[in-house]
Amino acid sequence: MCGLDVVRDAAKVRELIGLTGQYASVDEDLTAAENLVLIGRLLDMRKAEAQARAAELLERFELTEDAGRRVSTYSGGMRRRLDLAASMIGRPAVIYLDEPTTGLDPGRREEAWRLIRSMTDGGGTVLLTTQYLEEADALADEITVIDRGTAIASGTPAELKRIAGGQTITVRPRDPGRIGEVAAILRAVSGREVEPRRDVVSVPVSGDEDFTETVRRLESAGIGVTELSLRLPSLDEVFFTLTGHRTDDEEAAA
Repeated sequence: MCGLDVVRDAAKVRELIGLTGQYASVDEDLTAAENLVLIGRLLDMRKAEAQARAAELLERFELTEDAGRRVSTYSGGMRRRLDLAASMIGRPAVIYLDEPTTGLDPGRREEAWRLIRSMTDGGGTVLLTTQYLEEADALADEITVIDRGTAIASGTPAELKRIAGGQTITVRPRDPGRIGEVAAILRAVSGREVEPRRDVVSVPVSGDEDFTETVRRLESAGIGVTELSLRLPSLDEVFFTLTGHRTDDEEAAA
């Protein structure tokens, strides 16, 4: 890693990495500022240097106003921000994030995503593990798919999505009673068998021109829509294509 042997140069490697685990590891009896200064001192920073770095990260992660509060009074989202800040005290070249948004609600997850994106601003690398494939799609430049401990595919999000096939057209008519007509249009455009699912119809297509033709036919038939999209497969669909089963997250939801 970083040109070093992780066995022979283990001590040097540890100096180059930061880690944020699945659960917050900061000391709840200390304030946010005290936590960050403590970690800086453990990394052999001078006191003034550790204090300056702590102040910089507290501002970056929007915790300055609450820096003097004990962490035990923090919300889950605030603790996660502090934990991310703690992993950056030593300006690591590589930061490991282990399921960093576990337990966060959708709003807090979006906030964490914004902060994680900012962690590469200084040129560092973030290695993130997650079961939320939506999260991987939103954050990753390169993805490795692991199934039961074995790496089974690797590539950019776009490259992996090509594994599951082409694009998909989804149509939701404004009038649910016209779902049969929509299905017939998509059947004619795609040349595939189409089965409506409640009030929406989806079908794989070979290219953008099928979407244009679908729009033309819907307009010609006077069918208004509340949803009309052309999209690549999701990474969940990619995972199913690769493994034949859903992700653990999907199975738990089911």
